[in-house]
Amino acid sequence: MNSSAEALRATFGGAIGRAVESCGDTIVYVDRAALLTVMAWLRDTPGQQYDYLVDVTAVEYRDRERPLEVVYNLRSLERRADLRVKVELDLQGELAIDSVVPLWRGADWLEREVYDMFGVTFRGHPDLRRILMWETYAEGYPLRKDFPLRGRFSRAEQVRQALNANPEAHYSMEELSIAEAHDDLPPDMRERLRRGERDKIPNSE
Repeated sequence: MNSSAEALRATFGGAIGRAVESCGDTIVYVDRAALLTVMAWLRDTPGQQYDYLVDVTAVEYRDRERPLEVVYNLRSLERRADLRVKVELDLQGELAIDSVVPLWRGADWLEREVYDMFGVTFRGHPDLRRILMWETYAEGYPLRKDFPLRGRFSRAEQVRQALNANPEAHYSMEELSIAEAHDDLPPDMRERLRRGERDKIPNSE
């Protein structure tokens, strides 16, 4: 087992739950309230130095008695060591957790995806909004176990909403210019962006 597990328990005591070995990976469970402190310690402490956040995701099990897990995959590039940190969230309670964007800027889009697909709110995230589904998407969170296989709306309604969505309006001129795409956009799209028409679906009234 990764030595970081025992070091965490020695440093943070009861804030560290069980540590398990699975398929060669060490998984450590951390109390939600201590997440940011623990993650900062893992990133900054000599001998730990988990400087690369590989991924943020979530897992919901079919057993409704089990909590939803938010999963952080960390890597120490210098030590070539990996660690998986999990935080359990009660499905009957608030699905909210502190954002780790202040520690790893790369968490920005990763947390947005978890928010979009699972409905987990990341407190302190600088721009928490949907990233895969359009912002006015009203069917819920597609990777939750209670989400119907075919969605909550009819296929015709899903197609209507998708065709009427205006995804380009969710991006600022600055964001589009970074991608060097603004000049290639159709004139009507450029005009909508110039007027600041964001979060609007044409013909949705």
